[in-house]
Amino acid sequence: MAQSSKLKAHNSKILITGSIAYDLLLSYEGSFADALKQKSMDRLSVSFFAPHMKRHHGGTGSNITWNLRLLGGDPLLVGTVGTDGGSYCALMEERGIDTKHVERRKDSITATAIIGTDNGERQIAFFHPGADALGTWPTATLSDDCDDIAWAIVGARNPVLMMEAVRWCDKAGLPLLFDPAQQIIALSTDELRSAVAASRGVICNEYEWSVLSERTEMQKKDIVKTAEFLIVTLGDKGVALHSKKGTENISACIADQVVNPTGAGDAFRAGLLFGLEKKWDLSACCKLGAAMGSKVVEIEGTLMESLDLEEVWERARKAYGDVLPK
Repeated sequence: MAQSSKLKAHNSKILITGSIAYDLLLSYEGSFADALKQKSMDRLSVSFFAPHMKRHHGGTGSNITWNLRLLGGDPLLVGTVGTDGGSYCALMEERGIDTKHVERRKDSITATAIIGTDNGERQIAFFHPGADALGTWPTATLSDDCDDIAWAIVGARNPVLMMEAVRWCDKAGLPLLFDPAQQIIALSTDELRSAVAASRGVICNEYEWSVLSERTEMQKKDIVKTAEFLIVTLGDKGVALHSKKGTENISACIADQVVNPTGAGDAFRAGLLFGLEKKWDLSACCKLGAAMGSKVVEIEGTLMESLDLEEVWERARKAYGDVLPK
């Protein structure tokens, strides 16, 4: 399923803003749940022995961008890197990713995520924002690309810049996918409500949805009425798609093996956005997203070296019986 140069020339851009980070991945061979006892949480002091450690390129924005590019999409990344981010930008540029809107600062390091995973795929993560905490929104330069943008996603990063991105997309009239993730707790109730109101769709995992619903006092029907669709990812239970057509529960696409679950959600978003830009129906978009997520968990790290599109489409066909659009 090679992409022709003529087809690529007609692809619309997808604006992606989110963190650009380095991931430090640690593996714990036991269970976090066994050590974290509710009755002793007020005296919490635990240490986990992690015999396996890897450092990888990561970050929500760059992960989505990388996977979308592998699919043949045309991502436009907005984010911030620090003094150690030059090689990361060069790596993305080698893959044909446009980084002209990636801010490069000399007063901080690039954001860093430290992610521990146990034997039940539970995760505990710490995130240092680094240069992203000092970043700015590229209003002037980004305006030149506005007419070429078909969809935008606002992912987790500096919450001030997230809201600036929401307002910019709203003013530009761009279809927006709001993906607050762990920054739900950093955004005020009014900010969350206004972001939902400015969005065409909202995506989050099961826990994030519970927090978003509680913070905004909005139920699923309220989100669908305001933003048209809500996607709640459920890990190995699949995806719940809520739209004006009702609710569709889409089963997970099973991976051949699970090496590390980090980055699966970002790969899902890449598949989803690819389908949205191609004007697929939401169900097909989610199925491609699930197939992409199942590919990423099979590797250590979040950036796949290559992607066989025929194998991805075949994986989705085996999982769902439907043939995804070409």
